[in-house]
Amino acid sequence: MSIGPVSLSGQAVRLDNPDSFIRFGLIALATDLTSEHDFYRQMPQERVATHVSRVAYENPTSVENLAKMAPRLTDAAGLIAPGETLRAICYSCTAASVVIGDDKVRAAIQQARPGVEVVTPPGAALAAFRALGARRISILTPYTVETSTPMAAYFAAQGLDVLNLECLGLKDDREMARVSSRTIIDAAIAAHREEAEAVFISCTNLPVLEHIGELEKRLGKPVVSSNQASAWAMARLAGLADHKSPGHGVLYDRQWPFSKASQATGEIA
Repeated sequence: MSIGPVSLSGQAVRLDNPDSFIRFGLIALATDLTSEHDFYRQMPQERVATHVSRVAYENPTSVENLAKMAPRLTDAAGLIAPGETLRAICYSCTAASVVIGDDKVRAAIQQARPGVEVVTPPGAALAAFRALGARRISILTPYTVETSTPMAAYFAAQGLDVLNLECLGLKDDREMARVSSRTIIDAAIAAHREEAEAVFISCTNLPVLEHIGELEKRLGKPVVSSNQASAWAMARLAGLADHKSPGHGVLYDRQWPFSKASQATGEIA
């Protein structure tokens, strides 16, 4: 065996514009099996790069365990493409965002990335309902009753009428990622109330995205999911006003109804 010469190339190095890509950050739970795939499917890959960090999390999905992630968010945000400009960072956990609070999530992430827009799934869902003109909602979650109850209170506190909330009673979020298509569709239809103006299906680990189009056809009204609303919010905040995600709901026909992400947690007018 032999080795040829190792030398410095004489070719001048030219760098592409650092703004040639729109860059997003995504903080996913260590146990999350769904968020990354859903985000990539919704974003225009020729223009967008999504950079993922993970945050330590221990099952079961309880209020106590969800709250434990709060002090870990700053470090997780700091690991996302250091030195690069991010248009927004999403903390991809609906239940934890409700338990910790949108403002505290935003403060923890901005401690590492000052000034960056921060999206939470419940905050994005609120913006979605505002954009859709929906005030009366039905909710489906995969969690237990104990973990689901704060979510109903969250949306009610923001001016929505929560007509009902049904939950599947799961405690392990890895099982939530494996809930069958048939179960998701049947449970969403069962949770729907005729007087509801939209249906919200919670949980970033629940594989809902591919079923939104079918559910909207069957229910005759908008269906909003955690990952759908979050990706829509990030796209709109980044100025992708015309971006569509075919099959992923009428929400993609709507524009962001606020001037910035933080206003999404204001009371629905």
